[in-house]
Amino acid sequence: MKTSLGRHSIRSGDMARRALKLASWTSVALAASGICLYSNKYLDPNDFGAVRVGRAVATTAVISYDYLTSLRSVPYGSEEYLQLRSKVHLRSARRLCELCCANRGTFIKVGQHLGALDYLLPEEYTSTLKVLHSQAPQSSMKEVRQVIREDLGKEIHDLFLSFDDTPLGAASLAQVHKAVLRDGRTVAVKVQHPKVQAQSSKDILLMEVLVLAVKQLFPEFEFMWLVDEAKKNLPLELDFLNEGRNAEKVAQMLKHFDFLKVPHIYWELSTKRVLLMEFVDGGQVNDRHYMERNKIDVNEISRHLGRMYSEMIFVNGFVHCDPHPGNVLVRKRPDTGKVEIVLLDHGLYQALTEEFRLDYCRLWQSLIWTDMQSVRKYSQRLGAGDLYPLFACMLTARSWDAVNKGIGQTPVTTTEDSEIRNHAANYLPQISQLLNRVPRQMLLIFKTNDLLRGIEAALGTRASASSFLNMSRCCIKALAAHKKQKTRSLFRRARISLREAVSLWKINLQELVLHLKGLRLTGWVWALLCWLLPASH
Repeated sequence: MKTSLGRHSIRSGDMARRALKLASWTSVALAASGICLYSNKYLDPNDFGAVRVGRAVATTAVISYDYLTSLRSVPYGSEEYLQLRSKVHLRSARRLCELCCANRGTFIKVGQHLGALDYLLPEEYTSTLKVLHSQAPQSSMKEVRQVIREDLGKEIHDLFLSFDDTPLGAASLAQVHKAVLRDGRTVAVKVQHPKVQAQSSKDILLMEVLVLAVKQLFPEFEFMWLVDEAKKNLPLELDFLNEGRNAEKVAQMLKHFDFLKVPHIYWELSTKRVLLMEFVDGGQVNDRHYMERNKIDVNEISRHLGRMYSEMIFVNGFVHCDPHPGNVLVRKRPDTGKVEIVLLDHGLYQALTEEFRLDYCRLWQSLIWTDMQSVRKYSQRLGAGDLYPLFACMLTARSWDAVNKGIGQTPVTTTEDSEIRNHAANYLPQISQLLNRVPRQMLLIFKTNDLLRGIEAALGTRASASSFLNMSRCCIKALAAHKKQKTRSLFRRARISLREAVSLWKINLQELVLHLKGLRLTGWVWALLCWLLPASH
């Protein structure tokens, strides 16, 4: 009894100390923000605003206090604890979503990034934050005219025959309008929100102060990776000339894929805040109804996506990192009727170092061929340490049991998918530590993987083994090319080419076997239907 009371008093004392820390750090956050506002010549207090800062600090404080106090009287790990924790997650996610919508700009961008991490964060957060893709801010036509006038030196009516006032879509940093040039070409005009450039650096500073405060309260959680990524990537995303260069680079890099369409950039009318592109229409890649109406095979689209991203990651090491459905369209080409994937929004790319790319190749080969010793070796080389089983599960979005049996051998089930999402909540401290530990290149790869899996889930192709086979092909080609570069011996190069050919042949054979199994299953189903429903004479 005394021991129980002692523990309770220690726990209460610990909670009191944490609450005191929360109050102290809230004050520090406000004071630090105020000092930065008034002492730093680059920060303009008029467009940052005490309301904006106060809103972020208050939301962080309320969320932290909720976690500190709501779970303290419930036994850890009990059924009641899990139910209560889910409610706290949901309340906190809604508060965070409201903060992102209110502060807009960078906050929405970061919220969208968190919402894309389906298999890494609790479902309460990802499902709540996903709405931010449809709640991005929209600039008025007055603001759009102002940006175009400032950057292009002319009025809209001088540049275009027509310019649609209603945007095709609005994102956290910009919006896109359909227009027709004076020479009759139909274009998409991407215009940056006017205040986002000035606010982004201030928002990141504020986030950094708040993340440091949360770290003091919850030492087991590591979220500095999120701030580091925003610091590195936002300036690049805000430079539309960089986006245009990325678009041309990936179009050239993947020109051998006849199913890929990257809109042409009109450089003569593009600046850092305005980007003019060829207008290409299509349906979103997760829109099954659009595909059914246009007789587009979802399995073909899924295979094309797998080939395209495997080539980017494993062969070229230059990866489009924002494949959410609004940035990936599908259509049938007007001239040939062939299925085409249209890749948009090239602001966010990850350039992989050769060492990282090759280790990542070897890791995926080990996962596909169920070489668990190599899985451990290459996971640890990529920074996972003793958390390598969790790392493998996060990469594949499969259970450790499925990883051990072979991710290409055991199809994904609804039960397994649900278990993985639940485990994301249970292992959140370890996941946050792992994300802070791995190379920064890995963070956007995680986001890309999760977005692609979300598309596969929407298309109903997530259980297919074809994506793993495509990945394995690219891994084999990439590693063979690396080995050939390392040797001058013609004999050794020939041996490497022969091994590459044999390995690719094995994959082709495995794909054929899977295809034949599918046909046999179809035949059995058809025979069963004919037997159950005999034709009437």
